[in-house]
Amino acid sequence: MNLLEPKAGLMFWTLIIFALLFVVLAKFAFKPLFAAVEAREKALEDAIEGAKRDRAEAEAALAQQRAQLEAARTEAQGIIAESRATAEKMRTDLLAQTKHQQEEMIEQARRAIEGEKASAIAELRREAVDLAIAGASRVIEQNLDSAGNRQIVESFLASLDGKAAR
Repeated sequence: MNLLEPKAGLMFWTLIIFALLFVVLAKFAFKPLFAAVEAREKALEDAIEGAKRDRAEAEAALAQQRAQLEAARTEAQGIIAESRATAEKMRTDLLAQTKHQQEEMIEQARRAIEGEKASAIAELRREAVDLAIAGASRVIEQNLDSAGNRQIVESFLASLDGKAAR
């Protein structure tokens, strides 16, 4: 028996079985297989379209986030610049206020010194008057009333102040 030799009967029955099998497969198997393949292709196309939409949405969201980030940076820089300007203004105001307070304190100290000076001069005059009266009363050995003597000496000293001022 030669397996490579063609036999008509075997070929006929093989074609008949093939045709019957093809009809059965076409009726029962090919439709569900083609439907499954088409469903798979549709699912893949939908997935690809979904991925494209998701990518476009992600790019839009990324662009929006970048814009928001840039806006936040700009706003932060504005706030920093405003804070610096406010701090500089406060510094200038505090320096001016401190200088004003310092000048007021110096003026108060000058007034206090002038008051103390006038008080010391008045005290020195009283002492000088008292010493002059005491010296004069010992010299003349008689004591006039002390209020009259004081008035005479004070008028004398006032006349001396007028001459010294010239």
